[in-house]
Amino acid sequence: MKLAGRKAEIALLQSLLEKDEPEFVAVYGRRRVGKTFLVREVYKTHIVFECSGLHKKSFAQQLENFWLTLQEVSPVPILPPKTWLQAFAQLKSYLNTLDTNHKKVIFLDEIPWFETPRSGFLAALDNFWNQYCSKREDIILVICGSAASWIIKKIINDTGGLHNRITTHVQLMPFTLHETRSFLEMNYISLTTKDIAQLYMCIGGIPFYLKNVKPGRSVAQILDDLFFVPQASLKQEFRNLYAALFKNSEQHEQIVAALTTKNKGLTRSEIIDKTGLDSNGGLTILLKELIECGFVKQVFPPSGKKKKSLYRLIDEYTIFYFKFLKNSTLKISWQQISKQSIYTIWLGFAFENLCFKHIAPIKKALGINGVITNEYTWARKGNDSKQGTQIDLIIDRADNCINLFELKFNKQPYEISKTYAEQLQQKIEVFKTQDSTKKNIFLTFLTASGVIKNKYYLSIVTNQLTIEDLFEEVQIIR
Repeated sequence: MKLAGRKAEIALLQSLLEKDEPEFVAVYGRRRVGKTFLVREVYKTHIVFECSGLHKKSFAQQLENFWLTLQEVSPVPILPPKTWLQAFAQLKSYLNTLDTNHKKVIFLDEIPWFETPRSGFLAALDNFWNQYCSKREDIILVICGSAASWIIKKIINDTGGLHNRITTHVQLMPFTLHETRSFLEMNYISLTTKDIAQLYMCIGGIPFYLKNVKPGRSVAQILDDLFFVPQASLKQEFRNLYAALFKNSEQHEQIVAALTTKNKGLTRSEIIDKTGLDSNGGLTILLKELIECGFVKQVFPPSGKKKKSLYRLIDEYTIFYFKFLKNSTLKISWQQISKQSIYTIWLGFAFENLCFKHIAPIKKALGINGVITNEYTWARKGNDSKQGTQIDLIIDRADNCINLFELKFNKQPYEISKTYAEQLQQKIEVFKTQDSTKKNIFLTFLTASGVIKNKYYLSIVTNQLTIEDLFEEVQIIR
Protein backbone atom coordinates (compact mmCIF):
# COMPACT_ATOMS: atom_id res chain seq x y z
CA MET A 1 0.00 0.00 0.00
CA LYS A 2 1.68 3.20 -1.20
CA LEU A 3 0.25 5.73 1.23
CA ALA A 4 2.12 8.44 3.12
CA GLY A 5 0.78 9.20 6.57
CA ARG A 6 -2.94 8.68 7.13
CA LYS A 7 -2.13 6.06 9.78
CA ALA A 8 -5.21 6.70 11.90
CA GLU A 9 -7.54 6.79 8.89
CA ILE A 10 -6.05 3.61 7.40
CA ALA A 11 -6.32 1.75 10.70
CA LEU A 12 -9.95 2.84 11.11
CA LEU A 13 -10.99 1.79 7.60
CA GLN A 14 -9.12 -1.52 7.83
CA SER A 15 -10.76 -2.33 11.18
CA LEU A 16 -14.17 -2.32 9.49
CA LEU A 17 -13.15 -5.36 7.46
CA GLU A 18 -12.91 -7.38 10.67
CA LYS A 19 -16.40 -6.54 11.93
CA ASP A 20 -19.33 -8.93 11.55
CA GLU A 21 -21.78 -6.15 10.80
CA PRO A 22 -22.63 -3.80 7.93
CA GLU A 23 -20.92 -0.41 7.75
CA PHE A 24 -22.05 2.86 6.18
CA VAL A 25 -18.93 5.03 5.83
CA ALA A 26 -18.72 8.71 4.86
CA VAL A 27 -15.33 10.01 3.74
CA TYR A 28 -15.22 13.73 3.07
CA GLY A 29 -12.74 16.55 2.68
CA ARG A 30 -11.72 19.31 0.33
CA ARG A 31 -10.87 18.88 -3.36
CA ARG A 32 -7.48 17.23 -4.12
CA VAL A 33 -6.92 15.98 -0.56
CA GLY A 34 -6.71 12.30 -1.54
CA LYS A 35 -10.08 10.83 -0.51
CA THR A 36 -10.56 8.59 -3.54
CA PHE A 37 -6.97 7.36 -3.46
CA LEU A 38 -7.26 6.46 0.24
CA VAL A 39 -10.45 4.43 -0.21
CA ARG A 40 -9.11 2.65 -3.29
CA GLU A 41 -5.81 1.76 -1.66
CA VAL A 42 -7.31 0.47 1.60
CA TYR A 43 -10.14 -1.45 -0.06
CA LYS A 44 -8.61 -2.30 -3.44
CA THR A 45 -9.14 -6.07 -3.05
CA HIS A 46 -12.65 -5.63 -1.63
CA ILE A 47 -14.33 -3.09 -3.94
CA VAL A 48 -16.98 -4.89 -5.98
CA PHE A 49 -18.67 -1.79 -7.38
CA GLU A 50 -17.36 1.76 -7.80
CA CYS A 51 -19.12 4.64 -9.47
CA SER A 52 -18.44 8.38 -9.40
CA GLY A 53 -20.96 11.16 -9.88
CA LEU A 54 -20.57 13.46 -12.87
CA HIS A 55 -19.98 17.16 -12.23
CA LYS A 56 -22.91 19.38 -13.25
CA LYS A 57 -24.62 16.72 -15.35
CA SER A 58 -28.34 15.94 -15.64
CA PHE A 59 -30.36 13.23 -13.94
CA ALA A 60 -30.42 11.19 -17.16
CA GLN A 61 -26.64 11.41 -17.53
CA GLN A 62 -26.02 10.43 -13.90
CA LEU A 63 -28.34 7.45 -14.21
CA GLU A 64 -26.78 6.33 -17.50
CA ASN A 65 -23.30 6.57 -15.99
CA PHE A 66 -24.40 4.38 -13.04
CA TRP A 67 -25.96 1.82 -15.42
CA LEU A 68 -22.92 1.67 -17.71
CA THR A 69 -20.62 1.17 -14.72
CA LEU A 70 -22.83 -1.59 -13.31
CA GLN A 71 -23.01 -3.28 -16.71
CA GLU A 72 -19.21 -3.65 -16.73
CA VAL A 73 -19.27 -5.89 -13.63
CA SER A 74 -22.68 -7.56 -13.88
CA PRO A 75 -22.56 -11.22 -14.99
CA VAL A 76 -25.84 -10.77 -16.93
CA PRO A 77 -27.05 -8.00 -19.27
CA ILE A 78 -29.20 -5.35 -17.61
CA LEU A 79 -31.67 -2.90 -19.07
CA PRO A 80 -31.20 0.85 -18.61
CA PRO A 81 -33.01 1.90 -15.41
CA LYS A 82 -35.57 4.70 -15.46
CA THR A 83 -35.30 5.65 -11.78
CA TRP A 84 -32.74 5.49 -9.00
CA LEU A 85 -34.87 2.90 -7.22
CA GLN A 86 -34.54 0.65 -10.26
CA ALA A 87 -30.80 1.33 -10.49
CA PHE A 88 -30.21 0.31 -6.88
CA ALA A 89 -32.45 -2.74 -7.35
CA GLN A 90 -30.13 -3.80 -10.18
CA LEU A 91 -27.14 -3.25 -7.89
CA LYS A 92 -28.79 -5.51 -5.28
CA SER A 93 -29.27 -8.25 -7.90
CA TYR A 94 -25.60 -8.04 -8.85
CA LEU A 95 -24.47 -8.19 -5.21
CA ASN A 96 -26.64 -11.27 -4.65
CA THR A 97 -24.53 -13.15 -7.22
CA LEU A 98 -21.33 -12.64 -5.19
CA ASP A 99 -19.79 -14.87 -2.52
CA THR A 100 -21.20 -13.96 0.90
CA ASN A 101 -18.09 -15.14 2.79
CA HIS A 102 -16.03 -12.03 2.05
CA LYS A 103 -16.48 -8.34 2.77
CA LYS A 104 -17.77 -6.40 -0.22
CA VAL A 105 -17.21 -2.67 -0.58
CA ILE A 106 -19.59 -0.51 -2.62
CA PHE A 107 -17.89 2.81 -3.30
CA LEU A 108 -19.95 5.81 -4.47
CA ASP A 109 -17.53 8.65 -5.16
CA GLU A 110 -18.43 12.35 -5.51
CA ILE A 111 -21.86 11.51 -4.18
CA PRO A 112 -23.17 15.12 -4.07
CA TRP A 113 -23.05 15.16 -7.89
CA PHE A 114 -25.47 12.21 -8.11
CA GLU A 115 -28.23 14.25 -6.52
CA THR A 116 -29.94 16.38 -9.14
CA PRO A 117 -33.22 18.29 -8.58
CA ARG A 118 -36.19 15.95 -7.98
CA SER A 119 -34.14 12.89 -8.99
CA GLY A 120 -34.99 10.82 -5.91
CA PHE A 121 -31.36 9.74 -5.49
CA LEU A 122 -31.17 10.20 -1.71
CA ALA A 123 -34.48 8.39 -1.15
CA ALA A 124 -33.19 5.48 -3.23
CA LEU A 125 -29.87 5.45 -1.36
CA ASP A 126 -31.80 5.46 1.92
CA ASN A 127 -33.85 2.48 0.73
CA PHE A 128 -30.74 0.64 -0.49
CA TRP A 129 -29.08 0.96 2.90
CA ASN A 130 -32.08 0.41 5.17
CA GLN A 131 -33.74 -2.42 3.24
CA TYR A 132 -30.69 -4.24 1.94
CA CYS A 133 -27.21 -3.32 3.22
CA SER A 134 -28.20 -3.03 6.88
CA LYS A 135 -29.35 -6.66 6.80
CA ARG A 136 -26.05 -7.96 5.44
CA GLU A 137 -22.93 -8.57 7.56
CA ASP A 138 -20.66 -8.55 4.50
CA ILE A 139 -21.39 -5.04 3.12
CA ILE A 140 -19.38 -1.84 3.54
CA LEU A 141 -21.06 1.08 1.77
CA VAL A 142 -18.60 3.95 1.30
CA ILE A 143 -19.72 7.38 0.13
CA CYS A 144 -17.22 10.08 -0.66
CA GLY A 145 -17.22 13.70 -1.78
CA SER A 146 -15.41 17.01 -1.81
CA ALA A 147 -18.48 19.01 -0.85
CA ALA A 148 -18.01 18.33 2.85
CA SER A 149 -20.85 20.64 3.87
CA TRP A 150 -23.27 18.73 1.59
CA ILE A 151 -22.32 15.35 3.10
CA ILE A 152 -22.61 16.70 6.65
CA LYS A 153 -26.00 18.31 5.98
CA LYS A 154 -27.60 15.73 3.68
CA ILE A 155 -26.15 12.50 5.07
CA ILE A 156 -24.48 12.75 8.48
CA ASN A 157 -26.94 15.23 10.03
CA ASP A 158 -29.95 14.22 7.94
CA THR A 159 -33.23 14.29 9.85
CA GLY A 160 -35.06 12.05 7.36
CA GLY A 161 -34.49 8.47 6.25
CA LEU A 162 -30.70 8.66 6.48
CA HIS A 163 -30.79 10.02 10.05
CA ASN A 164 -28.22 8.25 12.22
CA ARG A 165 -27.41 5.73 9.48
CA ILE A 166 -23.73 6.61 9.05
CA THR A 167 -21.73 4.21 11.22
CA THR A 168 -18.28 5.69 10.53
CA HIS A 169 -17.16 9.02 9.13
CA VAL A 170 -13.68 10.15 8.17
CA GLN A 171 -12.87 13.81 7.60
CA LEU A 172 -9.71 13.73 5.52
CA MET A 173 -7.59 16.78 6.21
CA PRO A 174 -4.50 18.04 4.35
CA PHE A 175 -1.20 16.40 5.26
CA THR A 176 0.62 17.63 8.33
CA LEU A 177 4.27 18.65 7.96
CA HIS A 178 5.26 15.17 9.12
CA GLU A 179 3.06 13.53 6.48
CA THR A 180 4.25 16.00 3.84
CA ARG A 181 7.88 15.08 4.47
CA SER A 182 7.00 11.38 4.27
CA PHE A 183 5.13 11.93 1.00
CA LEU A 184 8.02 13.84 -0.56
CA GLU A 185 10.56 11.24 0.55
CA MET A 186 8.35 8.50 -0.89
CA ASN A 187 8.54 10.34 -4.21
CA TYR A 188 12.32 10.80 -3.97
CA ILE A 189 12.12 14.55 -3.24
CA SER A 190 15.01 15.62 -1.02
CA LEU A 191 14.51 19.01 0.63
CA THR A 192 15.68 20.50 3.92
CA THR A 193 13.25 20.91 6.80
CA LYS A 194 13.10 24.67 6.26
CA ASP A 195 12.46 24.26 2.52
CA ILE A 196 9.64 21.77 3.11
CA ALA A 197 8.10 24.24 5.56
CA GLN A 198 8.34 27.06 3.03
CA LEU A 199 6.77 24.90 0.31
CA TYR A 200 3.98 23.99 2.75
CA MET A 201 3.38 27.68 3.49
CA CYS A 202 2.69 28.17 -0.22
CA ILE A 203 0.54 25.16 -1.16
CA GLY A 204 -0.33 23.43 2.11
CA GLY A 205 -0.40 19.68 2.61
CA ILE A 206 -2.52 18.85 -0.44
CA PRO A 207 -1.31 15.56 -1.98
CA PHE A 208 -2.35 16.49 -5.54
CA TYR A 209 -0.31 19.70 -5.37
CA LEU A 210 2.70 17.93 -3.85
CA LYS A 211 2.49 15.20 -6.49
CA ASN A 212 3.56 17.79 -9.07
CA VAL A 213 6.86 18.50 -7.28
CA LYS A 214 9.85 17.21 -9.27
CA PRO A 215 13.08 15.83 -7.78
CA GLY A 216 16.23 17.91 -7.93
CA ARG A 217 14.48 21.27 -7.91
CA SER A 218 14.88 24.16 -5.45
CA VAL A 219 11.81 25.68 -3.77
CA ALA A 220 11.99 28.63 -6.18
CA GLN A 221 12.07 26.28 -9.18
CA ILE A 222 9.24 24.17 -7.75
CA LEU A 223 7.00 27.22 -7.27
CA ASP A 224 7.81 28.47 -10.77
CA ASP A 225 6.81 25.05 -12.13
CA LEU A 226 3.55 25.11 -10.15
CA PHE A 227 2.51 28.72 -10.71
CA PHE A 228 4.59 30.91 -13.02
CA VAL A 229 5.69 29.07 -16.17
CA PRO A 230 3.25 29.12 -19.14
CA GLN A 231 1.93 25.58 -18.50
CA ALA A 232 2.01 25.78 -14.67
CA SER A 233 -0.13 23.00 -13.20
CA LEU A 234 -1.79 25.13 -10.49
CA LYS A 235 -2.16 28.40 -12.39
CA GLN A 236 -5.91 27.89 -12.91
CA GLU A 237 -6.62 25.95 -9.72
CA PHE A 238 -8.46 28.75 -7.91
CA ARG A 239 -11.29 29.01 -10.42
CA ASN A 240 -12.02 25.29 -9.94
CA LEU A 241 -11.35 24.93 -6.22
CA TYR A 242 -14.37 26.66 -4.70
CA ALA A 243 -16.74 25.87 -7.59
CA ALA A 244 -16.15 22.14 -7.04
CA LEU A 245 -16.86 22.40 -3.33
CA PHE A 246 -19.81 24.75 -3.04
CA LYS A 247 -22.97 25.55 -4.93
CA ASN A 248 -23.11 29.30 -5.62
CA SER A 249 -19.45 29.55 -4.65
CA GLU A 250 -19.23 33.26 -5.50
CA GLN A 251 -20.25 34.18 -1.95
CA HIS A 252 -17.64 31.86 -0.45
CA GLU A 253 -15.03 33.52 -2.64
CA GLN A 254 -16.23 36.95 -1.47
CA ILE A 255 -15.64 35.95 2.13
CA VAL A 256 -12.14 34.53 1.61
CA ALA A 257 -11.22 37.59 -0.45
CA ALA A 258 -12.28 39.79 2.48
CA LEU A 259 -10.32 37.65 4.94
CA THR A 260 -7.11 38.15 2.94
CA THR A 261 -7.24 41.85 3.81
CA LYS A 262 -6.43 41.20 7.47
CA ASN A 263 -3.99 38.46 8.44
CA LYS A 264 -5.24 38.01 11.99
CA GLY A 265 -8.83 37.55 10.81
CA LEU A 266 -12.12 39.44 10.79
CA THR A 267 -15.11 39.48 13.10
CA ARG A 268 -18.52 38.58 11.71
CA SER A 269 -19.53 42.23 11.54
CA GLU A 270 -16.30 43.14 9.72
CA ILE A 271 -16.99 40.42 7.14
CA ILE A 272 -20.46 41.87 6.57
CA ASP A 273 -19.01 45.37 6.15
CA LYS A 274 -16.39 44.22 3.63
CA THR A 275 -18.58 41.88 1.58
CA GLY A 276 -22.02 43.44 1.85
CA LEU A 277 -23.47 39.98 2.48
CA ASP A 278 -26.70 39.68 4.43
CA SER A 279 -26.22 39.15 8.16
CA ASN A 280 -29.00 36.57 8.43
CA GLY A 281 -28.58 32.81 8.71
CA GLY A 282 -27.13 32.59 5.21
CA LEU A 283 -23.80 34.05 6.33
CA THR A 284 -23.68 31.59 9.23
CA ILE A 285 -24.04 28.70 6.77
CA LEU A 286 -21.37 30.11 4.44
CA LEU A 287 -18.87 30.50 7.31
CA LYS A 288 -19.70 27.05 8.65
CA GLU A 289 -19.09 25.50 5.24
CA LEU A 290 -15.72 27.24 4.89
CA ILE A 291 -14.73 26.02 8.37
CA GLU A 292 -15.88 22.44 7.67
CA CYS A 293 -13.82 22.34 4.47
CA GLY A 294 -10.69 23.58 6.27
CA PHE A 295 -10.38 27.00 4.62
CA VAL A 296 -11.25 29.11 7.65
CA LYS A 297 -10.64 28.75 11.38
CA GLN A 298 -12.79 30.41 14.02
CA VAL A 299 -10.50 31.78 16.73
CA PHE A 300 -12.10 32.47 20.09
CA PRO A 301 -10.78 35.17 22.46
CA PRO A 302 -9.86 34.26 26.05
CA SER A 303 -13.28 35.47 27.20
CA GLY A 304 -14.87 32.83 24.97
CA LYS A 305 -17.42 35.36 23.73
CA LYS A 306 -18.57 34.16 20.32
CA LYS A 307 -19.39 37.67 19.08
CA LYS A 308 -15.75 38.69 19.50
CA SER A 309 -14.35 35.63 17.74
CA LEU A 310 -12.27 36.07 14.60
CA TYR A 311 -12.64 34.19 11.33
CA ARG A 312 -9.14 33.56 10.03
CA LEU A 313 -8.22 32.33 6.57
CA ILE A 314 -5.86 29.37 6.98
CA ASP A 315 -5.80 27.75 3.54
CA GLU A 316 -2.28 28.22 2.21
CA TYR A 317 -3.14 28.01 -1.47
CA THR A 318 -5.92 30.61 -1.20
CA ILE A 319 -3.66 33.03 0.68
CA PHE A 320 -0.88 32.47 -1.86
CA TYR A 321 -3.28 33.07 -4.74
CA PHE A 322 -4.49 36.42 -3.45
CA LYS A 323 -1.01 37.59 -2.45
CA PHE A 324 0.96 36.58 -5.54
CA LEU A 325 -1.22 35.32 -8.39
CA LYS A 326 -4.36 37.45 -8.59
CA ASN A 327 -2.30 40.59 -9.13
CA SER A 328 -0.95 40.19 -12.67
CA THR A 329 1.98 42.56 -12.03
CA LEU A 330 3.57 39.92 -9.79
CA LYS A 331 3.33 37.02 -12.25
CA ILE A 332 7.05 36.78 -12.95
CA SER A 333 9.09 34.25 -10.97
CA TRP A 334 9.38 33.26 -7.33
CA GLN A 335 13.02 34.30 -7.24
CA GLN A 336 12.00 37.87 -8.17
CA ILE A 337 8.98 37.93 -5.88
CA SER A 338 11.07 36.81 -2.89
CA LYS A 339 13.09 40.03 -3.17
CA GLN A 340 10.03 42.26 -2.75
CA SER A 341 8.56 43.66 0.47
CA ILE A 342 5.27 41.84 -0.12
CA TYR A 343 7.18 38.57 0.27
CA THR A 344 8.65 39.56 3.66
CA ILE A 345 5.21 40.53 4.98
CA TRP A 346 3.66 37.31 3.69
CA LEU A 347 6.48 35.14 5.09
CA GLY A 348 5.92 36.27 8.68
CA PHE A 349 2.19 35.66 8.51
CA ALA A 350 2.58 32.37 6.63
CA PHE A 351 4.87 31.03 9.35
CA GLU A 352 2.39 32.17 12.00
CA ASN A 353 -0.32 30.30 10.09
CA LEU A 354 1.88 27.22 9.87
CA CYS A 355 2.25 27.19 13.64
CA PHE A 356 -1.49 27.68 14.16
CA LYS A 357 -2.14 24.58 12.07
CA HIS A 358 0.37 22.49 14.03
CA ILE A 359 -0.72 23.12 17.60
CA ALA A 360 -0.69 19.38 18.38
CA PRO A 361 3.06 18.89 17.76
CA ILE A 362 3.76 22.18 19.56
CA LYS A 363 1.89 20.88 22.60
CA LYS A 364 3.77 17.59 22.34
CA ALA A 365 7.11 19.43 22.31
CA LEU A 366 6.04 21.41 25.38
CA GLY A 367 4.95 18.22 27.16
CA ILE A 368 1.31 19.31 27.47
CA ASN A 369 -0.42 16.86 25.09
CA GLY A 370 -3.21 16.07 27.51
CA VAL A 371 -3.83 19.63 28.70
CA ILE A 372 -6.96 21.41 27.43
CA THR A 373 -5.96 24.62 25.65
CA ASN A 374 -7.32 27.56 23.69
CA GLU A 375 -5.16 29.14 20.98
CA TYR A 376 -5.46 32.69 19.73
CA THR A 377 -3.54 35.85 18.83
CA TRP A 378 -3.64 39.03 20.87
CA ALA A 379 -3.15 42.70 20.08
CA ARG A 380 -3.53 46.08 21.74
CA LYS A 381 -4.01 49.10 19.55
CA GLY A 382 -1.65 51.98 20.15
CA ASN A 383 -2.53 55.66 20.57
CA ASP A 384 -0.80 58.93 21.51
CA SER A 385 -0.10 57.77 25.05
CA LYS A 386 0.68 54.08 24.60
CA GLN A 387 2.43 51.95 22.03
CA GLY A 388 0.56 49.22 20.21
CA THR A 389 1.67 45.63 20.73
CA GLN A 390 0.74 42.16 19.56
CA ILE A 391 1.49 38.52 20.35
CA ASP A 392 1.76 36.09 17.44
CA LEU A 393 0.35 33.04 19.19
CA ILE A 394 -1.00 32.34 22.65
CA ILE A 395 -1.67 28.90 24.08
CA ASP A 396 -3.90 29.43 27.09
CA ARG A 397 -3.75 26.29 29.20
CA ALA A 398 -6.15 24.71 31.68
CA ASP A 399 -3.23 23.95 34.04
CA ASN A 400 -2.95 27.62 35.11
CA CYS A 401 -0.25 28.50 32.57
CA ILE A 402 -0.06 30.56 29.38
CA ASN A 403 2.58 30.30 26.66
CA LEU A 404 3.19 33.57 24.82
CA PHE A 405 4.94 32.84 21.51
CA GLU A 406 7.37 34.84 19.45
CA LEU A 407 7.45 33.29 15.96
CA LYS A 408 10.34 33.94 13.59
CA PHE A 409 11.17 32.33 10.25
CA ASN A 410 14.80 33.36 10.56
CA LYS A 411 17.64 32.40 8.21
CA GLN A 412 20.31 32.51 10.93
CA PRO A 413 20.14 31.88 14.71
CA TYR A 414 18.32 34.85 16.24
CA GLU A 415 20.06 36.95 18.90
CA ILE A 416 18.03 38.87 21.48
CA SER A 417 19.40 42.34 22.14
CA LYS A 418 19.00 44.36 25.33
CA THR A 419 16.44 46.62 23.65
CA TYR A 420 14.43 43.70 22.32
CA ALA A 421 14.50 41.97 25.73
CA GLU A 422 13.04 45.13 27.29
CA GLN A 423 10.33 45.22 24.62
CA LEU A 424 9.46 41.60 25.32
CA GLN A 425 9.24 42.23 29.04
CA GLN A 426 6.97 45.21 28.41
CA LYS A 427 4.80 43.10 26.11
CA ILE A 428 4.36 40.51 28.87
CA GLU A 429 3.40 43.17 31.42
CA VAL A 430 0.91 44.77 29.05
CA PHE A 431 -0.69 41.39 28.36
CA LYS A 432 -0.95 40.59 32.07
CA THR A 433 -2.60 43.93 32.77
CA GLN A 434 -4.92 43.89 29.78
CA ASP A 435 -5.95 40.27 30.23
CA SER A 436 -6.13 40.51 34.04
CA THR A 437 -4.62 37.05 34.21
CA LYS A 438 -3.11 35.46 37.28
CA LYS A 439 -1.75 32.47 35.40
CA ASN A 440 1.94 31.68 35.03
CA ILE A 441 3.34 33.31 31.89
CA PHE A 442 5.96 31.47 29.84
CA LEU A 443 7.62 33.34 26.97
CA THR A 444 8.30 30.82 24.21
CA PHE A 445 10.29 31.26 21.02
CA LEU A 446 9.46 29.12 17.99
CA THR A 447 11.89 29.78 15.16
CA ALA A 448 13.22 28.32 11.94
CA SER A 449 16.89 28.53 12.94
CA GLY A 450 16.97 28.77 16.72
CA VAL A 451 17.79 31.51 19.23
CA ILE A 452 21.23 32.20 20.70
CA LYS A 453 21.21 31.66 24.46
CA ASN A 454 22.84 34.90 25.57
CA LYS A 455 22.17 36.62 28.91
CA TYR A 456 19.05 38.34 27.59
CA TYR A 457 17.63 35.06 26.37
CA LEU A 458 18.29 33.45 29.76
CA SER A 459 16.68 36.34 31.61
CA ILE A 460 13.33 36.25 29.82
CA VAL A 461 12.77 33.17 27.62
CA THR A 462 11.22 30.08 29.23
CA ASN A 463 11.02 27.68 26.27
CA GLN A 464 12.59 27.43 22.84
CA LEU A 465 11.15 25.32 20.02
CA THR A 466 12.38 25.06 16.45
CA ILE A 467 10.68 24.32 13.17
CA GLU A 468 11.77 20.69 13.52
CA ASP A 469 9.29 20.35 16.40
CA LEU A 470 6.44 21.10 13.98
CA PHE A 471 7.39 17.95 12.04
CA GLU A 472 6.78 15.64 15.00
CA GLU A 473 4.29 12.87 14.35
CA VAL A 474 1.14 13.23 16.41
CA GLN A 475 -1.86 10.93 16.07
CA ILE A 476 -4.95 13.11 15.77
CA ILE A 477 -8.41 11.63 16.02
CA ARG A 478 -10.68 13.51 13.61
